Amino acid sequence: MSRREEKKSFGKNEKRAYSKAAGKNAAKLLGALLAFEMGFLFLILVAVIIVEASSLYYTEAFTAARPVLVILMYIVFFAGSLAGCGWIIYRFMLRPMKDLEDVAEAARELAHPTEHPVVLPGGLEEIQDDLNRVREQALESRQAAREAEKQKDDLLVYLAHDLRTPLTSIIGYLKLIEDEPELPWDLVVKYTGIAREKTERLEELINEFFEITRFTTNRLSLEFSSVNLSRMLRQIAFEFNPILKEKELEWDLHIPEGIEITCDPDKMERAVDNLIRNAVNYSYRQSRISFSLEKAGESVKICMENRGQTIPQEKLERIFEQFYRLDGARSSDSGGAGLGLAIAREIVRAHGGTIAAYSADEKIRFEIDLPLRHVEIEQHPA
Repeated sequence: MSRREEKKSFGKNEKRAYSKAAGKNAAKLLGALLAFEMGFLFLILVAVIIVEASSLYYTEAFTAARPVLVILMYIVFFAGSLAGCGWIIYRFMLRPMKDLEDVAEAARELAHPTEHPVVLPGGLEEIQDDLNRVREQALESRQAAREAEKQKDDLLVYLAHDLRTPLTSIIGYLKLIEDEPELPWDLVVKYTGIAREKTERLEELINEFFEITRFTTNRLSLEFSSVNLSRMLRQIAFEFNPILKEKELEWDLHIPEGIEITCDPDKMERAVDNLIRNAVNYSYRQSRISFSLEKAGESVKICMENRGQTIPQEKLERIFEQFYRLDGARSSDSGGAGLGLAIAREIVRAHGGTIAAYSADEKIRFEIDLPLRHVEIEQHPA
């Protein structure tokens, strides 16, 4: 539901609540007036009966004053009725004003919401619930703003830290070549090769930072099309063969033919690519990486499992956070900037899917669940 729809819904609920409260107050007012009139009339009748039962009623003086007393009784009855009804109506008129003041005070508090819920007098439960929903939304928005600000601060800190290492190496090797004109050619080739590798590493880190910034600060734009997921995953696995061979790893593929889904192929390829790189970086040498695809009803499941050091539960819960590294160190010479899994999560969420990580018995497993067909969802920055 959009913000405009939420406001419109809140306005309708508020009107219904006010109408309902007004109806209840009107019924209470009529009941109070009727009860007062009956009670007052009962008291008058009791007084008349008591007077008629007394000896005073038969005296000559009382008989002579009876017409005047009857008129006086009517005057007392009507005056008492008017005074009582007026007081009751006045009190009921004050009640809505008091309720309105309570609602206005609660609304003012929403400008600076706290964890304490809004509490209104009886009969205003619907308005109280609406105000508490607004309060919760305001708290969530404030928390999201704080997290976004923290993400920006983290981005600057990690950017400076992760880029410094390769940049320092590049400057160092180029400075060494500059300061040693008589340096043997084979060393010049070696040092320039190292500087080139560090430059490529620097470019990779910068691209990761740009990617996660684009995914978390803007609405992720997806271009959906029908994709043969089986073929795409097999192609991605094939492209990683040289890297697996270098790491002494092997594939264990379980990808059936002919499974198609609606997705953004470029973004989904990036998400799977990040999962594979993570599996390669944290696999034991001379082990196998299981890569499977399974169709279940109206969804598909992509699984990536490798043998590696078991991830503790406290680390597993943070594994999809931006800049989080399993090794705990921010060395830029190995692994990424800690953004690959965060990017994968944003892509999967944008497709209406889920991603989860599990680890036990020296195995690490990632599961992606995706709907077969695209469903419009409202996206929010992470």
